[in-house]
Amino acid sequence: MDNFRKILQQYWGYTAFRDLQEDIIRQVYEGNDVLALMPTGGGKSITFQVPAMAKDGLCIVITPLIALMRDQVENLKKRDIKALAIYSGMTSHEIDVAFDNATYGNYKFLYISPERLKTELFRVRVQKLKVNLLAVDEAHCISQWGYDFRPSYLEIAAVREWLPDVPVLALTATATPEIANDIMEKLLFRKPNLMQKSFERKNLIYVVRKTNDKEEQLLNICQNVPGTGIVYVRNRRSAQEIAEFLHKNGIKSGFYHAGLSPDSRNLRQNEWKQNLIRVVVCTNAFGMGIDKPDVRFVAHMDLPDSIEAYFQEAGRAGRDEKTAYAVLLYNDDDKLGMTARLISSFPPPETIKEIYQKLYTFYNIPYGGGKGSVHDFNLVRFAIHYNLYSTTAHSALQHLQREGYLEIIDEHHHPTRIIILLTRNELYKIQVENEQLDSLIKLLLRTYTGLFHEYTPIDEVILARYLHVEVSVVNEYLIKLSRMQVIGYIPQKSTPLLLFNEERLDKKNINISHERYGMLKKRYEQRMNAILRYAESTAKCRSQQLLAYFGETDACRCGRCDVCREHKKTGLSKYEFDRLVEQLKKLIRESAPTIDECLQTVAGDPDAIISVLRWLIDNDKVRRTDSGALQWIMNNKQ
Repeated sequence: MDNFRKILQQYWGYTAFRDLQEDIIRQVYEGNDVLALMPTGGGKSITFQVPAMAKDGLCIVITPLIALMRDQVENLKKRDIKALAIYSGMTSHEIDVAFDNATYGNYKFLYISPERLKTELFRVRVQKLKVNLLAVDEAHCISQWGYDFRPSYLEIAAVREWLPDVPVLALTATATPEIANDIMEKLLFRKPNLMQKSFERKNLIYVVRKTNDKEEQLLNICQNVPGTGIVYVRNRRSAQEIAEFLHKNGIKSGFYHAGLSPDSRNLRQNEWKQNLIRVVVCTNAFGMGIDKPDVRFVAHMDLPDSIEAYFQEAGRAGRDEKTAYAVLLYNDDDKLGMTARLISSFPPPETIKEIYQKLYTFYNIPYGGGKGSVHDFNLVRFAIHYNLYSTTAHSALQHLQREGYLEIIDEHHHPTRIIILLTRNELYKIQVENEQLDSLIKLLLRTYTGLFHEYTPIDEVILARYLHVEVSVVNEYLIKLSRMQVIGYIPQKSTPLLLFNEERLDKKNINISHERYGMLKKRYEQRMNAILRYAESTAKCRSQQLLAYFGETDACRCGRCDVCREHKKTGLSKYEFDRLVEQLKKLIRESAPTIDECLQTVAGDPDAIISVLRWLIDNDKVRRTDSGALQWIMNNKQ
């Protein structure tokens, strides 16, 4: 254990572990498979990074989040820990270089995207690596019961067969008990081993506001809660409009969505992280890998698609463990919106098959061809080309992805990467013979490390600034060096990628599983109803509702959410209030009593009973009939 703390302090600067971290590390170090459930911001990465550093060999980290993968690799390098990444969109030469480094270069971490696992190259090369741990991030993606199933995650079982003695650490921030069991089964755990940190966030105050003027409510939040915030919206237009509304009302804000250029996204993100703007209004494209501890509020202008998504996004507030707010703004129109999303999320199977054919035609791929090919993909351009609704096209692609026909890699920015192909002596000769290129080569060598060993991201804007030239001149020099075979050069690009897993089939051979389609639709409705119940409930503590969803059924009331604050108006303790509610609920459901009959039957102070009855009636839990009988409103789930 002392060795683990020594590693923690040496590389991360911490003197002690957080709750559960040390227990997980010990289990993994001893060779046990572990499923670790830890809330957003709970320090998941430490649980695989520390034991991997304590053992000989290399840790393979599987994650679908390429931007987060690159961030973690850069953060490890800053700590003098050797790490690299392999993901779709890299050239074959980049991948070869990365595998060579992983095999012979004394690296400690290899981050890899799940779609790379099924390649023959990975199968051959991984068995030459000295692997000490297999870490699976976002492990809920392996479960078909989950909200974010990725077929490529099923390939992890094959990796375990090639590395039979290597333990697995699966990590996720959100999983119900059913999904947790499914994760362990799909990852071939030698025995079930769930280690769970409570999802309770005692510093986070959950609030739901039912309002027909969401913008005014949002402005009120911004004006009354000091500090930085995140506002989630459903579409790009809303992000811009709400950011402009806040700005006009004196709140420094910016908007963020996947349609912005990489430079614009980086600018907005950095302005917010450096507190140059207080509030970022964004779609769910924002947040992954954003580790800003002092976010004081997260507000949702629209209902998320699931409790899982809401919990993860809300959890980006208050990571410094100081008081923060998670506010959901809701009105009756949100129900209609969710119903419309259900319809658009499940286009008819025949429509899905038609879009499959259009997709291959779009790239001029003949029947029997296309397997393993990777393409830049622009959803809007594809939808316009075939006169499709973007939402319908997107949903069809999601279903095709679940069936395993293709992968959509939502990566928005690949920076320019280079590698020097010559030895230092050969490079020196080039510098002597090409005075024009000498300054750029010297600057590259001073600015970036590892150029002789791996493809390294570079920033042409920074290089141009130091050389006092236009960016176009730097690009021209890089192209020239590439043509001279001095460097391997991969220019930056900004687009999602489409990977075809199978050859093109004719329509009658495309299988959209009726059973899977029906199961997914039913699950979607269940998750939709769960978030609707959460929004509409005024009887049960918000924190208790969320924790119960994830299997923590014995949690105490938080005492701080909007529901608990309403309870406090009765002047009763949490215990007394809950006791009277349960007794009254049982009595009213069984016999529809009058108020007088409640007072005669239920034990307790009459004023307290009247107070709770008034609360139940005011919050639409109980109705009083014309005859004076009390009825429990049966469509209330709480």
